[in-house]
Amino acid sequence: MCSDHLAPFSCRQGESGFAWSWLGAALASTGMTFGTVNAPGQRYHPAIIAQAIATLSQMFEGRFWVALGTGQFINEQVTGSGWPSKQLRTERLLQCVQIIRALLDGETVEHHGEVVVSGGRLYTLPTVQPLLLGAAITPETAAWAATWADGLITVYQHGGRMQEVVESFRSAGGTNKPIFLQAQHAFAPTYEQALEGATREWAHSVLSSPVLTDLRYPEQVDDASALAKPADVSVRVRISAEPEEHLGWLREYGTLGFDAVYVHNVTRYQREFIDAFGRHVLPHFNP
Repeated sequence: MCSDHLAPFSCRQGESGFAWSWLGAALASTGMTFGTVNAPGQRYHPAIIAQAIATLSQMFEGRFWVALGTGQFINEQVTGSGWPSKQLRTERLLQCVQIIRALLDGETVEHHGEVVVSGGRLYTLPTVQPLLLGAAITPETAAWAATWADGLITVYQHGGRMQEVVESFRSAGGTNKPIFLQAQHAFAPTYEQALEGATREWAHSVLSSPVLTDLRYPEQVDDASALAKPADVSVRVRISAEPEEHLGWLREYGTLGFDAVYVHNVTRYQREFIDAFGRHVLPHFNP
């Protein structure tokens, strides 16, 4: 999976490619499923996102899903149209979801609200409708997403917060709907390298979601998280050089009710991560 960002969370990361180009290449080059987290309504018109979803879903039947959320200012500020309140972004997202669903169903859409669609119609439609998930970090957002989404995706959180998100989604109408997890892990040849990599690349994990959502530029994220210490990051990212320890964490996620886990190795040791997990972690799970 990937997140659809215009800008990275840190100037140190330096790159932020176009997610949809990458998705087409990834789906064409593998037999795996892929998904992305997208925020329609400001940087993207929902009709354009619906077309992208429909085309990938038709090309790679049953292998693509998308999670829809309210977005972050760091990505949306490029339009120069300001940053609406959370309430307004929530209302806009729900309208976008309704528009996207109607377009994927082959309807001609006329909509005048927080976004405008005039005579919108897709001519390339998915044979199998892709999952439209809700992206949520808080229990409150998870409960709201249960009212419209085909499933949920959330991120790793410590202190029982993940369980609260899962239970909130289930109790609000998400029973029997899939729940995915994006799990922030740090793997490297040594623990010291994993800890250093996590602190350098993922220091912004110490920031609360409302703070991170409202920052405008990567430089501001760097400034806001400049005092993050390794001990602070280690609470928010699961850090280990031992594949067996990562395996234990993955099994823990299963007991919490997650149907799929996407491990995000936040360090630069990607080749070592792929090799170690391919040898020592994936064989313990069904293909």
